[in-house]
Amino acid sequence: MDMHIPRALLKVAEEASQYENAGNRLDFFCSGQLSACYDADQLAVWLRLRPTPRPSFNPELLRDLNTYCRLLRETSARIDFHGEERPVEYAVLASATPRVFNLGGDLALFMRLIETRDRDALAVYGKACVDVLYSNYIGHGLPILTISLVQGECLGGGFEAALSSDLIVAERSSRFGFPEILFNLFPGMGAYSFLERRVGRKAADDLISSGKIYSADDMLRAGVVDCVADDGGGELEIAALIRRNQRCRNGLAGIARTRRRVSGINLQELMDVVAIWVETALNLKPRDLKLMQRLVSRQNEAGGEAGLVH
Repeated sequence: MDMHIPRALLKVAEEASQYENAGNRLDFFCSGQLSACYDADQLAVWLRLRPTPRPSFNPELLRDLNTYCRLLRETSARIDFHGEERPVEYAVLASATPRVFNLGGDLALFMRLIETRDRDALAVYGKACVDVLYSNYIGHGLPILTISLVQGECLGGGFEAALSSDLIVAERSSRFGFPEILFNLFPGMGAYSFLERRVGRKAADDLISSGKIYSADDMLRAGVVDCVADDGGGELEIAALIRRNQRCRNGLAGIARTRRRVSGINLQELMDVVAIWVETALNLKPRDLKLMQRLVSRQNEAGGEAGLVH
């Protein structure tokens, strides 16, 4: 199927992407850790993460996400659907891992790079993260509204990813937090920038420095999450939201672009924070790394429960 997509963009793993039609849906992009589906009724692309072996942002997943972002930009978010060109008006970020949205950064990789004092590799990882999150934050440079659907654990870099969207819909049993302070670090790929714009400086400081885990209802009350749905009802809630906004979607997209212009974040700000994060990471002590290892073990356990670690 000709989707006007440069062929090089579709080579995201060892083999080319697969295409599959299913009624009003089109699966148009996939790798071992990532899949996307276009819903013609919603005019929405649903992107689902399934990182392995742990539900965290490993370098391969970041590479695939970068390819997805380029795909949207270079096609101007137009989809060839059964020979008819259709627009993408919504981009939804979700997870295919049961009970986990995402647990954040690749802590095992961080530990190796910190122990070997590999400053450049830490910076490359951070840049890969903020490139993807910034693209989502600006709606990929297109009149797209972005939505994060959180179902399950949403921690660290996973929380940052959710925050990069215009709207966050969370199922009730979802949990949010930034555990980085527990091992003497901080989330350095956009957390402060995204939260400060959403809820102000004090709330951002408190959320990032507490190390606490918060419920979806806590985040709704704090103004971080926009909507809480019953467990299993997140997808239906987003479908209903899209229907409700159908007539005013153009205006809402304009409001989103205006919000970014008035209180916006630029890529350089995010990169400057990555540089601070790298310096802070390289100052961690052996005791801090031992605490980080405990969280690596928890990520492995979460991956095992989801059938990702063998």
